[in-house]
Amino acid sequence: MERVFGIIPASSGPYIFTWVLSLFLVAVIALFVFISYSSRHTNFTVSDAGLNIGPGVYGRFIPREDIDAGGVKVLNLNEDAGYKPKWRTNGAGLPGYSAGWFKLQNKEKALLFVTDRSSVVYIPTRKNYAVMLSVRDADEMAEVIRQWR
Repeated sequence: MERVFGIIPASSGPYIFTWVLSLFLVAVIALFVFISYSSRHTNFTVSDAGLNIGPGVYGRFIPREDIDAGGVKVLNLNEDAGYKPKWRTNGAGLPGYSAGWFKLQNKEKALLFVTDRSSVVYIPTRKNYAVMLSVRDADEMAEVIRQWR
């Protein structure tokens, strides 16, 4: 004779834990997809009002009066060692893309959106940080911002 006995059902704890963990993993995957998308679709808009960066997790608007237009310059991070990112304090560091807050070799705090280290516009602000952007026309962007002086 054979008799089968079932387990006493567990509380809902393991079931809830599994769902919460699954939702967390989906959110992390969505974040990485969005960051990857941003690495190819972020725009930098210079207007009379200031600099708009976006879309992206670290996108923002920086008013013109917060930007030190006289200090804007074009850098090649492969040669300008003092401006290389040293520590990522809050950001994404994917192969070929650095976005977010970094400490530079010169100990300065900087908000980076860098895909090509050989063509970076360095924009100091009056808020104790700099912005570093990889743009196609780095010299042109730097000149447009310098004209704010």
